[in-house]
Amino acid sequence: MKWISDKKATYILVAILSLVIVFHMLILLGLVPFEIVWGGRLKNASEMVIFELISIAINIAMLTVVCIHGGIIKTNVKHGLLKGFLWIMFFLFLLNTIGNIASNNIYEKMIFTPLTLLLAVLSLRLAVSKK
Repeated sequence: MKWISDKKATYILVAILSLVIVFHMLILLGLVPFEIVWGGRLKNASEMVIFELISIAINIAMLTVVCIHGGIIKTNVKHGLLKGFLWIMFFLFLLNTIGNIASNNIYEKMIFTPLTLLLAVLSLRLAVSKK
């Protein structure tokens, strides 16, 4: 997978994951309707808060993994552990892509399907890197 450098994949992932975190915060604040996420299956605001907080936590964890792998955050995490997390991210984004395709919401299908597919490909790029 030499079509994109490790460094470029890292920075694109950092940018997208950061924007995704902001997006979920906007949902929590009520500035973006929660009906456009989670396949349009959330029933009320209290359910939305739980799911959005979980989503934000997962995205922060993934952002941290990418930043450690890319050397943006310096730490002594073992290389193999980071690779394992990157593979998990790849599979989660792949599953999310399938979920977005099956969504009841047109925004999720049209906007988030290609986005999660891109995140899956970039995560795979880092997972298979020699770094």
